[in-house]
Amino acid sequence: MFMWFLAQAVGCLGVLVLLLLKFCQGKRKKSSSPANVVSGPVVPAMASLKISEWVLPSSSSSSPETKQILLPVKRPDNGGTHAIKKLNLYVNHFPVKFDPKKIIWHYDVDVRPKVAPGNGHPVKLSKSDVCLIRRQMSLDIQVPLEMTAYDGKRSIFSAVLLPTGNFTVQLSESSYLVTLKLVSELRLSQLNDYLSGKVFLAPRDILQGMDLVMKESMNSFSHGFHPQEFHRGDDLGHGIIASREPKHSLKLTSQGLSFCLDYLVLPVRKSVPVIEYLGEQIDGFHIDKFGSFKDKVESELTGLRVCKTHLDTNRKYLIAGLTSKDAQNISFPIGDQQVRLVDYFKEKYKKDIMYKNIPCLELGKKNGSHCVPMELCVLAEGQKYPKELLDRDAAKKLKKISTALPEVREKTIYNMVRAKDGPCCGEVVQNFGMEVSMKMTKVAGRVLSPPELNVGAPGGRKMKIKVDNQKCDWNLIRRCVFEGKQIDRWAVLDFSSATPNQPFIQKLTNRCNNLGIRMGQPLHYQMARMDNLNDKDLLQEMLEHIQHLSYEIGKGHLQFLLCVMSKQHPGYNFLKFISETKVGVMTQCCLSAGANEAKDQYLANLALKINAKLGGLNVEIIEPLLHFKGEGHVMFVGADVNHPGFKNSTSPSIAAVVASMSWPVPNRYAAKIRPQGPRSEKIQDFGEMCLELIDSYVTLNKVKPAKIMIFRDGVSETQFDMVLNEELVRVKGAFQAMNYFPTITVIVAQKRHHTRFFLETKEDRGSSGNVPPGTVIDSAVVDPSGFHFHLFSQYGSIGTSKSTQYWVLWDEHRFTSDQIQQLIHSMCFTFARCTKPVSLIPPVYYADLAAYRGRLYQDALDRKSQASSRRSSSSSSLPASPSEPSAAAFNKSSYRVHPDLQNSMFFI
Repeated sequence: MFMWFLAQAVGCLGVLVLLLLKFCQGKRKKSSSPANVVSGPVVPAMASLKISEWVLPSSSSSSPETKQILLPVKRPDNGGTHAIKKLNLYVNHFPVKFDPKKIIWHYDVDVRPKVAPGNGHPVKLSKSDVCLIRRQMSLDIQVPLEMTAYDGKRSIFSAVLLPTGNFTVQLSESSYLVTLKLVSELRLSQLNDYLSGKVFLAPRDILQGMDLVMKESMNSFSHGFHPQEFHRGDDLGHGIIASREPKHSLKLTSQGLSFCLDYLVLPVRKSVPVIEYLGEQIDGFHIDKFGSFKDKVESELTGLRVCKTHLDTNRKYLIAGLTSKDAQNISFPIGDQQVRLVDYFKEKYKKDIMYKNIPCLELGKKNGSHCVPMELCVLAEGQKYPKELLDRDAAKKLKKISTALPEVREKTIYNMVRAKDGPCCGEVVQNFGMEVSMKMTKVAGRVLSPPELNVGAPGGRKMKIKVDNQKCDWNLIRRCVFEGKQIDRWAVLDFSSATPNQPFIQKLTNRCNNLGIRMGQPLHYQMARMDNLNDKDLLQEMLEHIQHLSYEIGKGHLQFLLCVMSKQHPGYNFLKFISETKVGVMTQCCLSAGANEAKDQYLANLALKINAKLGGLNVEIIEPLLHFKGEGHVMFVGADVNHPGFKNSTSPSIAAVVASMSWPVPNRYAAKIRPQGPRSEKIQDFGEMCLELIDSYVTLNKVKPAKIMIFRDGVSETQFDMVLNEELVRVKGAFQAMNYFPTITVIVAQKRHHTRFFLETKEDRGSSGNVPPGTVIDSAVVDPSGFHFHLFSQYGSIGTSKSTQYWVLWDEHRFTSDQIQQLIHSMCFTFARCTKPVSLIPPVYYADLAAYRGRLYQDALDRKSQASSRRSSSSSSLPASPSEPSAAAFNKSSYRVHPDLQNSMFFI
């Protein structure tokens, strides 16, 4: 025991000495950290600390008084000034006035049945039940509807003081116990202080309450966007219509509080009688032949919500399934008598049931306690229909409706905000002292110049090109890629036909050679069937055999394998998983339809992807990236997390971190993929993944990068603290442990927002009517103090263009607005798969692709696990559990790319 204590003491002493040394080293080394580190209470501070001087959040010795907190950097200037053209724009932000003297009271509310269920499980109330309970609360316990906003869960925000304590609310069918407890008083003067710059941290709790007030005002208006009477052009067929669903939020901007209003177009089921819906949804359905369609009907209706037409109520009921008996054979006890269901409805509701020989709907629970004839039910409005289940024509039509031209979208938004029951006229909003303007905000935009680019020319020369003035794209006609790879070890695996497609192969090799990618004939051409993609063992055997053939003829490792498929196939996931994690062969897939046509643009796009995967460079930015003209390599890092489907609670989220492997032309990237807990947005292994990428960089360049730019995707403003005080701290801590101190900038990129910009004058509009590429907005509708701007780096050819929001959270490189805006815009021209700028900076784009590739791996692992479970269950007679994740779901080694591919762009 004494030896154990001695070992612990020595270990602690060693840690203290190491921290002291690093502290001294940090003091000796001149710091370039931003002035956004605070200690104890969260207030602005002019501190400039290294990671070695922080008390890390994980430290057991840290306390609220000593813990260092990182805050987002402030804007370093008044915005950018560089422009080749200035624009006047309108934005769908409507200014909101509020009374700073007002107080909003926040209450915690708990609603539960007064009689608990026998199984002991908590009862989850439906939205319609909550709505009815709330209406009754307004009558019984003075919780006025027009003075309150309720999130339907645990929070009520009120413009007046409410009674607190326990109350009983009685509905016709049951009674509920309601508990109200005052949580806080939200003074709008604090919001005023933030907007005027008196305080640094945004009062998110106040914004949450006011946002819920706006939502309350929008609720009745939103219902009107799922009309029973719809435009003929919105009918998608099969009982589905295209519905415009409002999307709104309150924004804290440099011009004050604003109301952002937009809409999404979603497929929803028509609010029609159930039997009418079945006639449209199920091909060949006829009520007289119900028996032959019963399984399809039950599958289609289960889980949907209906309203009863024989009751004067808006209450919605969940369909649990169909009754086992027809309506005419169902009876239930009333007192001492058995009453037939059809007689009950005739006597009580004067409804003579027409379709007596078909089942009824079971509502609520499938236990026979609540049965209603199908003809007395109508589908509740606004029930979404899965997009993936739409047929091809319906999907095409939905996309056309969704991609509205800018002038159409602008007009629709104006109609929404000016509607009689819209947000500007709501009684609730006025009671909370808020007033919404009916005019869009006018804002100034600047158009940045595109970068100068180099491509290749015949004979191995460089060629400077000028991009198109309107679309900012370029072509490769009589031009080459900047650096084409020599390809003499490749093969073809053709799943699409029984005979080799030699014309396609010849056209592809010719196109590659014309582009400066020196490509010979394939070493091997193997035929296979599409169903081979479902057999993982056979697939791995084929890939290993083709790889081995390259070694047999003395050519060495295969550079890539071209896989031709006749159609999209789920076995694609198996192919990528096996080739990239097991065999170590690069694959490039294509569909036979495009291969057979072999159009020049199709072949060129295929060639660009192949060249990038093999380490070639398709284009070069001539001017060195702004702010990085000095000594030292720069690494660009992108990070993203891919989450499982909405109803999947067991599959892991997939984190991906990519990093550039070349400088001064940051075109080559490598990726690391990791599984982590379901729906966890924080990248658990960020530090470890970054260290692995640094090792790869050193292997390729013999030097560590001195500067690192981290671009984070997929996080909202409420998660910025997590990015700074958890992810960034872990990354810096991992670097520090290796005695490595690069300067770091962290930027969040956001595409999922509803801010839309529209040009004021027709003269500025191109052929699509959209904001031109290169447009940047950093005034009026950006954060009051944060380093935040909108950028259109892409040309919008379809629908209304959406900007990308960039938030600079941490900046040790001291960027000005002009410098960071031009750097990001220039980087958007380097995406490897096309000859035009993309809407998202490539490191983030690549991280998204890599995370999706990890999702394909997960799907392959799940299918493999399910196949194993079926085999084991058939031999053991025990059924497999579909709800349990696969054994390899969280095994990180299952996602590790083969060493032969780990420093390549296999994921694009």
